[in-house]
Amino acid sequence: MNLGYPKSVLSSRSIIKKNNFALIAPEGLVKNIVPGFENCEMSILGSPKLGACFVDYIIRINPGGGNFQGFGGDGVETFVYCIEGGVGAKAGSDSFHLSQGGYLYSPPGCRLFLENDNKKECLLFLHKRMYINICGVKAQSVSGNENEIVYRVYEGMENVKIKDLLPLDMAYDMNMHILSFDPGGCHPMIETHYQEHGAYILSGKGVYNLDNEWIPVKKDDYIYMSAYSLQGAYGVGTEPFSYIYSKDCNRDAEL
Repeated sequence: MNLGYPKSVLSSRSIIKKNNFALIAPEGLVKNIVPGFENCEMSILGSPKLGACFVDYIIRINPGGGNFQGFGGDGVETFVYCIEGGVGAKAGSDSFHLSQGGYLYSPPGCRLFLENDNKKECLLFLHKRMYINICGVKAQSVSGNENEIVYRVYEGMENVKIKDLLPLDMAYDMNMHILSFDPGGCHPMIETHYQEHGAYILSGKGVYNLDNEWIPVKKDDYIYMSAYSLQGAYGVGTEPFSYIYSKDCNRDAEL
């Protein structure tokens, strides 16, 4: 569908500061053609061109569409989260059906397959990165649904809660979390750390401190936060401010 003439002067909420942070608003996203994905509308979000060591995507798969050739493998680990609708997914030969809130982690060397075998479109958040090996451990495929995971209190604050989607195990060099702030909830401090994040906002509104700039954000925005970029947030409005985000973990810094 063509967008047609703009209704006002051209403007954007997006902010791009490569190798530091980025806010990518959905209104300006351009569709990308990615080999292997059929009957899909997808946009590349975080990527090495932005400064990330990973790649994040937002994908709308139409009925009958998907990736039938396999995604990832060859040292690449992948993770998919179902935001809306439902999708069939495979990690190698293991099959799963992901409804809203469902997710699947596919370890390195194991390709991820996706198929929308429903009559309605589905919306997915997809992540890939190179896996960092250490001796004596091996990551396995993991599937679940975040709706079946109980929130735990974050840093002793009852109005901020977190879910861990992957095992807290040395075999995994990353995790995916869902962090949720009640209105008025906030981080306990402005964080400064070695890890980087790609975050997709699932619900609500907030104000995010990105390198000491307070920036309004809301549902369907994407945020990239590089290593050592200052970060912290407040939830605002009348509903929880929640987002799914990646975090590298369980590995030492390389020289």
